[in-house]
Amino acid sequence: MGVTKTQIFDTDQNQLAAIFKVLAHPGRIAILQYISTQPSCICNDIVEEIGLAQPTISQHLKELKSIDLIEGEIEGKKICYCINLKKWKEIQGLLNSFFDKTKYNCC
Repeated sequence: MGVTKTQIFDTDQNQLAAIFKVLAHPGRIAILQYISTQPSCICNDIVEEIGLAQPTISQHLKELKSIDLIEGEIEGKKICYCINLKKWKEIQGLLNSFFDKTKYNCC
């Protein structure tokens, strides 16, 4: 597999690529949609709602957490997840900036 040469791209390009990579799975989108409508929830709540196996949900949560899109607060033996609103707004700003730079309509 080839080298991505991330050093030739600017910070925003690399950051957007990392975000898109994490968001590129429909299971993660479903998890985000569910979490964003709840004050907080634990992994088992997500498993029941989404219908994927608990280890699969845990892996998706790990990926979402890797870009700080979600936060987890430990409650006993459980981790209660919620949207990291600060990061959510930052990503929204990056996406808006990306799309706002479009000047031309193809054809």
